[in-house]
Amino acid sequence: MECYSQQTCALFVDGELAADEARTLREHLATCGRCRRLVDALSEENRILGDSLRELPEQVPVRSRLRRSGLWGDAAVLAGLLLLGSMISMWFDRLSLPAALEGFNPFSLSGRTNFFFDLFYYVGEGGTAMLSGYAAVVGWLCLLLLLGGGALLLGRRGRLRPDGLCVFMVLLALSLPSHALERRPGEFITVAANETVDDTLLAAGNTVRVDGVINGDLLAFGRNVEVRGTVKGDLVSWAQRTEISGTVEGRIYNFSREFDLDGQLGHSLYGLMQYVRVADRAHVGEGILAGAGDFSLEGEVKRSVNIFTSNADVSGSVGRDLSMAGGRLLVTNTARIGGNLSARVRHVKDVHIADGATIAGRRDIQLNVRKSNFARPRFYVHQAIWLAAALLAGWLGLLLFPGFFRATTQAVGSGWLSLGLGIAILAGVPVAMIVIAITLVGLPISLMLLGVYLAGIYLGKIWVGAYLGRILLKSSGASKGDWMLGLLVGLLILTIIGFIPYLGGLVRLGVVCLGLGAFAAQLYRASRPIMRA
Repeated sequence: MECYSQQTCALFVDGELAADEARTLREHLATCGRCRRLVDALSEENRILGDSLRELPEQVPVRSRLRRSGLWGDAAVLAGLLLLGSMISMWFDRLSLPAALEGFNPFSLSGRTNFFFDLFYYVGEGGTAMLSGYAAVVGWLCLLLLLGGGALLLGRRGRLRPDGLCVFMVLLALSLPSHALERRPGEFITVAANETVDDTLLAAGNTVRVDGVINGDLLAFGRNVEVRGTVKGDLVSWAQRTEISGTVEGRIYNFSREFDLDGQLGHSLYGLMQYVRVADRAHVGEGILAGAGDFSLEGEVKRSVNIFTSNADVSGSVGRDLSMAGGRLLVTNTARIGGNLSARVRHVKDVHIADGATIAGRRDIQLNVRKSNFARPRFYVHQAIWLAAALLAGWLGLLLFPGFFRATTQAVGSGWLSLGLGIAILAGVPVAMIVIAITLVGLPISLMLLGVYLAGIYLGKIWVGAYLGRILLKSSGASKGDWMLGLLVGLLILTIIGFIPYLGGLVRLGVVCLGLGAFAAQLYRASRPIMRA
């Protein structure tokens, strides 16, 4: 007979399993050592949790005084950090920098994009070779562990059949590099003028230069990417500077600090750049959708242009609509717009349209006036839906995994330990996912890790809210009703605090980190009985 799952054993220990299933499980425990050890571990965990929730009356005053003194001390330190953070936020928000220094302001669009590309440039400049080797090693280790662990598990149960071995071989074959992808690492990568690449080219180096023809796509990662020849497919580039003076017949997906288009683009441009220039000789066959610190359009775009930018200068031709949101827009005398002009800015003076500019459609200039959310009825509807969804998620989690959810709520009380662990996870897991996902073998693992990561971020506020409500209501949280009531009270308080200017964002970040740390700690504790079994 097959062994029971951890969820079924947890329901049995909690006394929530049906009578017939419980009787069958008891009979199975008499003959199965693995399930018996799992049930004993879950029972011991429930006993420890129950002892911590049911303190002796004579011990309550002493422990409560100690807890209160520590709690007030932690609250004082946390309040000081939040006050300091709010003061820094207020100072940066009110700071008015000259236009030449706006790129150094981390709270402006130009400053954020500048920091973003500087960060990735310096990481890539010093760690490309290291990450490539590390990713290859991690990918092969993950493959060997996956195949070896699966074979060992099936072999121990006597289920390693020939068809299962075939499945493993297929997975191995799919994980190997495809013949349709040509990889060229190196310091200086060149596709000569008389050279033709029939496959998709993956090029990673300091400088990537294409003078010949690529019949497939071009995936380029480096400091400088230059396309002087022809790319018949799409171009995906991540570089400090990307220059297109040749022809790209497909689409361009670009993440660069500087992007210069002086050639021909068959379809559309999508990207996030610090500086974008579409030269007067450039031609874009479809449209542009981009976010940039500075945007300059001198050439021709057949369809619409949608940009999010701090500064935009338009002197070329747009076949359809031009939509802009951000800081400043300048439309010169030579500009030609075949459709509507839409601009969303903070002040009317941020939009200047020359008298000689041609605009076939209407002009729609909207001011980005910050209206209080509390004056909008839909704001309260959204908050009610958010609260109901969080309560439903908490109720389902408590119903399906009662022991785990209660223990995670208890783990929030670890305070600084959970907070520090959550900060490390919040910052470290995305880096780990990127490193793992570089290899085709590690991509499924990275996607699974992303799902757990996002679930932990969302559920973090639920565990923190339940713990906060339990502290305020002085409830043990042993019953489902007490746990849900504490969750409701805690979520209401966290929601109200989250709307405090400057302070709310820091509180929400702290809640996410605290919940993530408790989640990770409880996942580790819950995995120990399984590993011992």
